Amino acid sequence: MKFPLLYVLGTILLLLLPKFILAQAPTLGTAADFVLFSTDGAVTNSGISHVTGNVGTNNGSSTGFGNVNGVMHDADGASAQCAVDLLIAYNQLNSTVPGFFPAPQLGNGQLLNAGVYSISAAASLDLDLTLNAQGDSNAVFIFQIQGPLSTGANSKIKLINGALACNVFWKVEGLVSMASGTSMKGTIIANNAAINMNTGDTLEGRAFSTAGAVTLDGVLAYIPIGCGSPTLSGPVAPGLGSAACYAVFSSNGAVSNSGVSMITGDVGSNNGSVSGYNPADITGTLHLIPDGSTAQCAADLLLAYNYANTLVPDIELLYPAQFGNNLVLTPHTYLMNAAATFTDSLYLDARGNPDAVFVIQINGALTTSTYAKVKLVNGTQSKNVFWKIEGAVSINNYSTFCGTIICNNGAMATINTGVVLDGRSLTTNGALSTIATNVVAPSIPGNCSNLGTTSLETATDVAILYPNPFSTSITILIEDASLLKTTELSLCNLLGEEIMRLNITKALTVLETKDLPSGIYFYNIQSDGKTVQSGKICAQQ
Repeated sequence: MKFPLLYVLGTILLLLLPKFILAQAPTLGTAADFVLFSTDGAVTNSGISHVTGNVGTNNGSSTGFGNVNGVMHDADGASAQCAVDLLIAYNQLNSTVPGFFPAPQLGNGQLLNAGVYSISAAASLDLDLTLNAQGDSNAVFIFQIQGPLSTGANSKIKLINGALACNVFWKVEGLVSMASGTSMKGTIIANNAAINMNTGDTLEGRAFSTAGAVTLDGVLAYIPIGCGSPTLSGPVAPGLGSAACYAVFSSNGAVSNSGVSMITGDVGSNNGSVSGYNPADITGTLHLIPDGSTAQCAADLLLAYNYANTLVPDIELLYPAQFGNNLVLTPHTYLMNAAATFTDSLYLDARGNPDAVFVIQINGALTTSTYAKVKLVNGTQSKNVFWKIEGAVSINNYSTFCGTIICNNGAMATINTGVVLDGRSLTTNGALSTIATNVVAPSIPGNCSNLGTTSLETATDVAILYPNPFSTSITILIEDASLLKTTELSLCNLLGEEIMRLNITKALTVLETKDLPSGIYFYNIQSDGKTVQSGKICAQQ
């Protein structure tokens, strides 16, 4: 009887054993928000590096960086907490029981499954090392290296079958040195040693040192996504209202064109001449003189500007004169606190979220180089990109620009020859000039042709809606009591989609609106099936 019992127990242990040796990811805490960090040492960059994630040191300085898609933290509260969390993560990795003991020479076509790997001496990476999650996106790979780690030129970590960089960890007891062209995946923690990254290196992960310098020269480094990382959505988009109907507009200034410009969207000024445009080249309405539509656009543009101007920025780009240069931005509100010079390319990365919003605040003028390009990647849509600019704007020849430009008290000096603007050019006060350009306003509302033909607030005044703009609630006052038994209010968004219908049975009705997104809405009041009043209201949450 003993033998069968021992056999059964042994079989059970064998079945359970793989669960005991599976790697467990460490707890990064606030360190997860950093891409480059040293608890005790300088963090230094040379050349043009593109970095997404916070950068800092708890004892030293961060120097040589241009614009970083993150926050710089040197010897502050965030760096102190990161140092604490980094030590916890290091200790967890250091105490993990290894299940595999490979040779020190990693790579050269090697294929590894998830687990904890221990190398008792210095290690190297050459050519390709492939990490195979075998269809498990939660598979964790931990490498414990009891000495330095070096990589050969153009060596690569490759992830297959669901493997994620956020689940790869390197605990190194010595210098980490990456040769040019290395493609590294995972979070690196060098204990009491430096990390050196060279020209052309790519790090999808993090580079941390418990005590040592972190040095980079012309690299791409970014925090990995997945493993519970938040989906970035950015701020709530400014509500454009009727300004969404326009591709080219000035609230107060002349609007002029030379050459052949193709425009999709309305063109006009609410206080100034409009000249040089061929109606045959405009898919929309050419407003040669101010009218009801331009008046409404001016009012709505001011609301949109005020909203964009009061957004609290998440990230300040510290070097406006170096804007562009292949910088990668993710959905946030960004601030540049001076005039910006945009050179080469800017990448806007929605990280797979097509609804993600980008707002870029520039407290000064904006000038682009020739052939400057805004590139939308990973689901970014031009309708979700907004530029709030305090000064003149000049988009130079043959540039490709994306997003709605809201220029405040500054001339849209020129949208020059060969420019393609996937967005809008709108200014609250200043002249606007286009020269042989192509402007396409995205997501134009379907009711633009009716704007300005009749007053949206009719003269009958059977009802008053206040406050307008509103936030958490709006009050509806019916002044004609005879309408109460048969009155309905409907609310539509800018696309003309009905989002609410309400029977009005009292002279005073308070409508809760805290769940209504910010933006412009059109209301319609009917009695006995006939419209007795219509208008627009603005939600500002």
